Amino acid sequence: MSTEPLAEALQEAGGVRAPREHHARLRGLLSAALGAGADELALARSGQRSPVPVGIAADGSGLLAVAPVDAALRADPAVLPERGWLLVAALVGALAEAGAAVTELRAGGLDGRLVLRAPGAGEPEDAELAVLAFDEQVAAIDRLRARALALPPELLATGELRAPIGPAHPLLVAATVAAHGGRPADPASVAEHEDDVLAALAARAAASGVAAPRPHEDPDPVRRVARRILQRLDGMGKWGGYHTEFSHLARGFAGNERALAEAVGEALLAAEVLREKPSVGQRHVFLNPGRAGDIRSAIDDGVLPADVILPPAE
Repeated sequence: MSTEPLAEALQEAGGVRAPREHHARLRGLLSAALGAGADELALARSGQRSPVPVGIAADGSGLLAVAPVDAALRADPAVLPERGWLLVAALVGALAEAGAAVTELRAGGLDGRLVLRAPGAGEPEDAELAVLAFDEQVAAIDRLRARALALPPELLATGELRAPIGPAHPLLVAATVAAHGGRPADPASVAEHEDDVLAALAARAAASGVAAPRPHEDPDPVRRVARRILQRLDGMGKWGGYHTEFSHLARGFAGNERALAEAVGEALLAAEVLREKPSVGQRHVFLNPGRAGDIRSAIDDGVLPADVILPPAE
């Protein structure tokens, strides 16, 4: 199914102000369009037959959005493939452009699909502005055609929405980048806002009353480098959808430590604590979600997995 039946029915019913008697039919068409969108995201080139749909609505006190991806993203960033994640990141950027407070983002599910809500910008015109902003946010994503539709808020009525789990959840990274004027679906823009993201992470940790781990105080110089690399990648939400150039692993290190950081990065890749994503002319890496427990132990307690063979200190 394409998005056209939903778009046409919305137009005929009055768009975001469609009266109640049209809601059941529109909800059914939305469900079908999201199902087709999920199928498109699984293809090598998504949206060629019909653009992948997202929906945006204003409920009077905030903006709501739905995307054809797994609602479990709130708890597990690894559930989405890269393109699905970038679609969501573009949606977060669109909500921010329309004036919503995305740093207070909440997430939940609607028939298993991801629903987001951010307070502020709750008028119908704000939803329509977010639709226009989405077109720009999503345009640069490779092999993806997507389309946003402004919906009546009743179509997105769902259960309780909650904060993403984990202070460095990629949704929070995307929200921080967007709140600082960046484009969370653009890797270059995310990299430009790295300091903002890490500062926000530190602020969340301080507000929670939980002391942040301090890998930089590790007495073992090689283990210290490994823990700092993992902490930085975790803080930037580099769990698959977001990844970084291998050469960036040496950022923040000086002198001989830069070469050591690259050697440590190779060791983490060899043990599959990091994984590599081939890219044009570059090596990109991300944290392996399957090793999340090991990564957490390494960052917090300095206990590296036994299969990580670190290089010797020089």
